[in-house]
Amino acid sequence: MRLLLTGATGVAGLSIYRAALQDPSITSITLIMRREMPEWAVLPPNASEKTTTIVHSNFTSYPADVSTRLAEHDACIWALGKSSLGFSEADYTVLTYDYPMALIRTLKEAGVGENRPKNKPFRFVYISGEHADTTEKSSQMWARVKGRAENDLTAFATESAGIKTHILRPAYFRPDREYAADWANQRPAWQSYLDRIMSPLFNFLLPAYVSPLNELSKVALEVAKGRWSEVGLFRNKMMRELSREEL
Repeated sequence: MRLLLTGATGVAGLSIYRAALQDPSITSITLIMRREMPEWAVLPPNASEKTTTIVHSNFTSYPADVSTRLAEHDACIWALGKSSLGFSEADYTVLTYDYPMALIRTLKEAGVGENRPKNKPFRFVYISGEHADTTEKSSQMWARVKGRAENDLTAFATESAGIKTHILRPAYFRPDREYAADWANQRPAWQSYLDRIMSPLFNFLLPAYVSPLNELSKVALEVAKGRWSEVGLFRNKMMRELSREEL
């Protein structure tokens, strides 16, 4: 499978990328990034031979030559995202709604869904968040925006031949303890400090609201490959249960 991935330096995205590099059924990975992968990111030794990076600055528009390359893939995992803290609703909407909508439209226009077997559509996997609100009426800005993205990505794919959207709603997750550089670079110091306090509390008091990165990565990749193909929405509890299934 040829995988397209965004957000590969973020907490979820980098974990998914590392897992994809170690998955023999994924033959190639293309990263869409504003700059090359930073040196602090520790990767498996096969990263360079399995990965292509498209350095692209404007995530609302893609030139024809880039669009053609993107359409050569079998699935996309949209893992680009940030906390809504410090964002206006307009700016958060650009990041969380406009960017993924621009990509899925670009993929369709470039023919990604054409001539695909009915049981093997192009899969667009959107990493959303637990309690995203598809009524778009929540008092929490992030929940409204993510809910709108879920609605419109799903509707767009439903109306597009050969494309299917899957929504993943993880809950709380933090940088991987195995990689010290992730803690130092993926989140600001104040948030890393909170992560170190909140993580054991969530694990002890609210385990249902925790999304271990290894489980999230496993489910995201399996969904992209077509497992649980008829499921459109994966809530956190469901993902945790599915992650325990044998491959």
